[in-house]
Amino acid sequence: MLIGITGQIGSGKTEAAKIFAKYGAYVISADKIGRDVVENSPVVLKKLIRAFGQEILTPSGKLRRKYLARLAFADSNHKDKLNRIVHPVLLKELGRQSRAALKKYKIVIIDAALLLDWGWDKMVDLTIVVHSTDRAKISRLVEKGYTMEEAKMRLRSQLKLAEFRARADIIIQNNKSLSSLELRIKKILQNVIPKRVDC
Repeated sequence: MLIGITGQIGSGKTEAAKIFAKYGAYVISADKIGRDVVENSPVVLKKLIRAFGQEILTPSGKLRRKYLARLAFADSNHKDKLNRIVHPVLLKELGRQSRAALKKYKIVIIDAALLLDWGWDKMVDLTIVVHSTDRAKISRLVEKGYTMEEAKMRLRSQLKLAEFRARADIIIQNNKSLSSLELRIKKILQNVIPKRVDC
């Protein structure tokens, strides 16, 4: 079974994915694939330099990911340009990893903030949206090192909550403790997944 976990940035979807992993699911992180694509693909890097200039590189030639992200989220044209370069390669790799994982695991989780943007809610068997209050999301992002303004900017750049709700099969409210999130996920595993997951 292929399950997509999504939600706005800071909602706790990656924490939810980790809990699924604890109970035997295999997790594919779209963020990790994206990082690998921009850091390890010479073709992608060349396109990024052409689009955004040499200043996206450190003096030693490594990609300044945070700088590139700030550029993208500050300007929707930059964001679109970045997505056009990275997403086709990312999605190809996401498809490859998903197919390979489904041969080995009963439950495969795709942890992806942009699952709906990519239309992957139509590719998965179940779409789970993790939701938190804006206050909780911003607090989590600030804990990760974002400034308050960067956190708000990232939230503004994403799909509206109504869109997530409309396309979700299951919505997990994540405004309480990690243990209550785990309890909710255990119920999903017991009630939605008919067979017990072998860890």
